[in-house]
Amino acid sequence: MVDINLFGKIEKPILRISILLSILFFISGMYSAFLSPADYQQQDFVRIMYVHVPSAWMGLGIYVLIGFSSIAYIIWRNPFLDMVASQSALIGAAFTLITLVTGALWGESIWGTWWVWDARLTSMLILFFFYLAYISLSNAVKNRLVKNDSPAVLAVVGLINIPIVKFSVNAWSTLHQPASILRLNGPTIHYSMLLPLCLMFSACITFFIAILILRIKTEVMRKKILRIQHISST
Repeated sequence: MVDINLFGKIEKPILRISILLSILFFISGMYSAFLSPADYQQQDFVRIMYVHVPSAWMGLGIYVLIGFSSIAYIIWRNPFLDMVASQSALIGAAFTLITLVTGALWGESIWGTWWVWDARLTSMLILFFFYLAYISLSNAVKNRLVKNDSPAVLAVVGLINIPIVKFSVNAWSTLHQPASILRLNGPTIHYSMLLPLCLMFSACITFFIAILILRIKTEVMRKKILRIQHISST
């Protein structure tokens, strides 16, 4: 199992590779997105998809990472797992907020409204609230206001919302179209649009890895400083 000592040995090459790949994927993704054809109905507004969809995938995926890291932390009590979860939360919340904002822009352009209380939008907003609640509890743990397990328990409870977000377009009537990419029968979206989506998603993943490593390094340093201050004061 990965711990802080092993992390210290492997983080430098992973960080460098992640930053390089993130830049390459982002440039190639944006370039191919602008070269991709306009949609016959949505015209150029469809290009919002290349930011909106990868951000939504990241918001969901990062929360799954937080949830399962929290489960593993509760079982094995490895502090590194708790650190991965807590340092991922702000990044996931940012991606989820980008999803909501770009979704509102896209909705107003295509549907003529910024927001509707349908299943997909509402469940995505609930996911954002779970992120905010988890971040608040994590900060409360740092200030010794609540027990260490509180954020982990909340993260595990929040996992219930993930399949609701994913399958909301199939279970309820919604303005969103059914899944056209993550399907058992394969994607139905044209290659000219699928390629930019995959490139932008890859850019988001590598960006997340790079930022997560930097945040974990900062948190490790913060704890070392606190430990030194505690020793010097005793």
